[in-house]
Amino acid sequence: MKYGRDPEGDGSNASEADPPAKGIVARRRTSSEIASPTAGWGLDLDDAPVRDAEFEDVVRRMLELVGEDPDREGLLRTPQRVANALTWLTRGYETDVKDVVGNAIFEETHENMVLVRDIDLYSLCEHHMLPFFGRAHVAYIPDGKIVGLSKLPRIVDVFARRLQVQERLTEQIAQAIQDVLQPRGVGVVIEANHLCMMMRGVEKQNSRTITSALRGAFRTDAKTREEFLHLAHNSSMR
Repeated sequence: MKYGRDPEGDGSNASEADPPAKGIVARRRTSSEIASPTAGWGLDLDDAPVRDAEFEDVVRRMLELVGEDPDREGLLRTPQRVANALTWLTRGYETDVKDVVGNAIFEETHENMVLVRDIDLYSLCEHHMLPFFGRAHVAYIPDGKIVGLSKLPRIVDVFARRLQVQERLTEQIAQAIQDVLQPRGVGVVIEANHLCMMMRGVEKQNSRTITSALRGAFRTDAKTREEFLHLAHNSSMR
């Protein structure tokens, strides 16, 4: 079988029609709705798919459709690599925030802002499945409980390692922290570069998207909100 696009540009092969793509049994897409506080967490996730030849067959078919020969030396293991990479990059579907936080919640009388900033994040745009990457700045004001600092970046990863839009990602992180701690307030700012805008489409290589999600005192108290946004801005990407 020959591989390559038809000269007429319809993607077919003149001598032999491409067979139809095989169907797959895929992991169900999780709800895009934001979890309600403590209502069963709203974070139940599906099991990870079992790696088998079916996923790799789909990638092999994709290689054929872009005009490549999946049997040439450089591509022989590409279907396996892509299947493994996509499973790893979307592992957030397998992860429950409750398991990530575990028992790392402690009683504490601290009543001022706790901020972890410049948290590196990497995700995949759900529209083109191209990466977007940047930093998250996460803050909360305790109400009798604090969480281990490393758990905040881990919560970011739970939601970043899925097919996402930045707006929803920001809200999900904020809501998960609200659910876990029931603090007086939560603030999340994400700054990210999207390859779907940088390497295709409008091709704006210097564009950056900034989103925020505010809960409690961060939304209702102007001074608290100003302090948080000032600290987040001062740590912005260079």
